[in-house]
Amino acid sequence: MYKIILGCLSIVLILLIVVALFQLNQVNKTRQQVTAVRKEIRAIKKDIEKQEKEQKKAEILQKETKDAEQKEEADTDTKAEESEEPAESVETQEEAQKEAKEPEAGEEQKNQETDANSKVPETGNGKKIAIDPGHQGYNVDMSAQEPMGPGSSEMKAKATTGTQGSFTGVPEYELNLNISKQLREELKNRGYEVMLTREDNDTAISNKERAELATQYGADIYVRIHANGSDDSSVNGAFTMIPSAQNPYVGALHDKSYALGEAVINAYCESCKIKNSGVQIFDNMTGINWSTVPVIILEMGFMSNESDDTNMENPDFQKLMVQGIANGIDAYFAAGN
Repeated sequence: MYKIILGCLSIVLILLIVVALFQLNQVNKTRQQVTAVRKEIRAIKKDIEKQEKEQKKAEILQKETKDAEQKEEADTDTKAEESEEPAESVETQEEAQKEAKEPEAGEEQKNQETDANSKVPETGNGKKIAIDPGHQGYNVDMSAQEPMGPGSSEMKAKATTGTQGSFTGVPEYELNLNISKQLREELKNRGYEVMLTREDNDTAISNKERAELATQYGADIYVRIHANGSDDSSVNGAFTMIPSAQNPYVGALHDKSYALGEAVINAYCESCKIKNSGVQIFDNMTGINWSTVPVIILEMGFMSNESDDTNMENPDFQKLMVQGIANGIDAYFAAGN
């Protein structure tokens, strides 16, 4: 009797396991389908943007062609009118040439002053900022590895695609580039010289190469723009990441990196009214370890948190984000760094 009961229980248990495995397989298939649909949507979006750009270029070209034709017609009419006018006498022409060669002294001085003023260059504040929009598109394979720091035997992937908005669906690499471009314009308006390590989502450039670009540019500071993600959707807020004083590659940059990280995170959180999680130490970041100038990573917010995610896609909130970062950079240099 017991054997029959045990046999029945075994059969039931096996059936339950089979059902569970089947359901798990269905869940995985559903996830794959969702991922595939998202990729198709992004591809369609890129095609639409490409078509819009081509249409815009065609419209501009058509307008330029039309303007050129109108200008040519106007020049032809003008020449025809000039040919109908009577020629000036030789005497009148000589008098006009003489007057042109003998300008009054006051007018000559005024012209000299105007020329001098037009040659005065507009100068900035002399500071150079390198901005790194973190990560890059899904279609760029950067899985190959590179040293985590100069002379390091530890290897890491050259770059990754980053996280994605759980509520907006926006990839982190797109958000990072969007904010970085706005930040560049704001900093240029404040007198800084600025470069971005990437201008699009499709250029293959590693974290090591980005830091080297900042060095080649002669940057005074290196600001890396990122957003965060967590399995816990309640986690929110912003923080900056810097190397420790014991970092074997860039330990000498700790003090100034800390000053930069503190100035930026305080100004950023004050501007955005977002939770301030302070300055945090990370020694395993390739883009930090290859830097030769004070360097920070700004984690602007959590894309896994509904409030942070939706705010970071709001154009008005983005203006506050950019203002806060720029204010922090101003504060860093104002302190004599």
